[in-house]
Amino acid sequence: MECTVCKNEMIILELNKVEIDYCTGCKGIWFDSGELELIFSESERKSIAESFIFTSNRKENKKRCPICKKKMDKIEYKNSGIVIDRCSKNHGLWFDNEELKLLLKLAEDKNSKMIEILKEVFGK
Repeated sequence: MECTVCKNEMIILELNKVEIDYCTGCKGIWFDSGELELIFSESERKSIAESFIFTSNRKENKKRCPICKKKMDKIEYKNSGIVIDRCSKNHGLWFDNEELKLLLKLAEDKNSKMIEILKEVFGK
């Protein structure tokens, strides 16, 4: 898969049966639809999915979905200022460098083994 930001070829990291597409150039991360929720425990999945709201943040250019190439929507996590990109066709979510780290710091599911693995791979 080609990175939506820098056009480098992304690598696939398999972490606990969840495949994450990672760009070694810009450090962006792509989660296919439903993969982000797999990181969290079952009790947290619904609240994570419902915690993102559409934002009209226009400071940043809209990125294109690496699957369908359509411009993605900007969504914000719990009024935190963390704005990520979501494919309007529901293909997945794009995290720029550092955005996943910020989300993991705010996550309520502090004991998730998967979150610990991600912190080890992408930094604390």
